Amino acid sequence: MLESDFQARLIRELKDLFPGCIVMKNDASYIQGIPDILILYRDKWASLECKKNACAKKRPNQEYYVEKMDEMSFSRFICPENKEDVLYELQQTFEH
Repeated sequence: MLESDFQARLIRELKDLFPGCIVMKNDASYIQGIPDILILYRDKWASLECKKNACAKKRPNQEYYVEKMDEMSFSRFICPENKEDVLYELQQTFEH
């Protein structure tokens, strides 16, 4: 599966899981390494960096921004192999 296909399906799933959320795709050319997706839900937010699979390479600065944004709120690398676990963690974060 291409990363773009995974990302499109993930966005639809996020909108179903979190009714009323706003999902925005970030511009990688604006800040290199910033996570792909920003999710705004109620009074919380999260970011997700999509990968086509668990072995996909990470680009420069991606780990830095995922870690930094996770310290602020919630941020993860997400791929088909860990999607269910990450979405479960995200649900727990958004519900507290």
